[in-house]
Amino acid sequence: MGAAVAASVWLTACAASAEIIRFATYDTGLGRKGPGVMLRDLRAARNEQSEAALAVIAAGQADVILLMDVDWDQGGLGLDALAERLAELGQSYPYRLSLRPNSGIPSGVDLDGDGTTHEARDALGYGWFTGDSGLALLSRYPLGTTRDLSGMRWSDRSEAAQLLSPEARQIVPLATTAQWVVPVTLGTTEITLITLSAGTPVFDGPEDRNGLRNRDELALVSELARDADLPLVMGRANQDPERGEGVREALFDLLNLTALQDARPTALDGSSATVRWDGPGEMRVDYVLPPRALSVVGAGIIWPEPGDPLRDTTETAGPARLVWVDVTVP
Repeated sequence: MGAAVAASVWLTACAASAEIIRFATYDTGLGRKGPGVMLRDLRAARNEQSEAALAVIAAGQADVILLMDVDWDQGGLGLDALAERLAELGQSYPYRLSLRPNSGIPSGVDLDGDGTTHEARDALGYGWFTGDSGLALLSRYPLGTTRDLSGMRWSDRSEAAQLLSPEARQIVPLATTAQWVVPVTLGTTEITLITLSAGTPVFDGPEDRNGLRNRDELALVSELARDADLPLVMGRANQDPERGEGVREALFDLLNLTALQDARPTALDGSSATVRWDGPGEMRVDYVLPPRALSVVGAGIIWPEPGDPLRDTTETAGPARLVWVDVTVP
């Protein structure tokens, strides 16, 4: 057998033995206006929005998915209800993670300068109650010990925190929602999943406090990815590469890391938009960035053609669209 033929046979055998793993992220819109309301809606199975969001998640058929806007509770009842409903739809996730987010935790400080200390903008991360709009990680593969960096202070990372009052500098974290580093075991391969959940870079003043916090959150994610073995980043950057607000250099630094690759997922119509907001319109703000060392074999955004029933379901679920990337793992 010639060398070229032997090499071809070897590559074919490797491809046949490799497993295709789908990673995905989705802003579910499941978060509600009070503690326990999401749990109530999931259990009742009668809320139109939550039923639509569940259908979109199930349609994604992800092996590992990071969900945003999922309310956290101390007993994990909301996460359990979410997993149970997805199992009813044929998508089972035995490995799950949801840690208390910064969103909604009272700071006790008037962070927005309006004379009160108990509103959503005064929380450590925007939110009306502890656990408001958190993250949830669902996986078919085992999760290792999580590094929860959500408590890292902004002032310990960046001089931009000088925009805060001296009292606020001592308590305000860098992470608007949460920051996790989670090992995921895929057969004999372990990847390092790094969550991405940067705050919005708008709704501030000329000082650009939210924009700078968003920049520094992205910078931390880039640093974590540079230092990790087989890093995979996914979630919401709250920035579009071409339009909208934000310190775009921070996003470009993340997208151009040599350890990662951007498969640039698109919908059937060729759009790369992952959300359609009133006002700003369609933007690409959600990302799945797998390790460059793994081969990408597919990528997409769930946004069906008009007339497809799933298109109506996706619109009912909310403005966001599920993003997925398939990679081969030896």
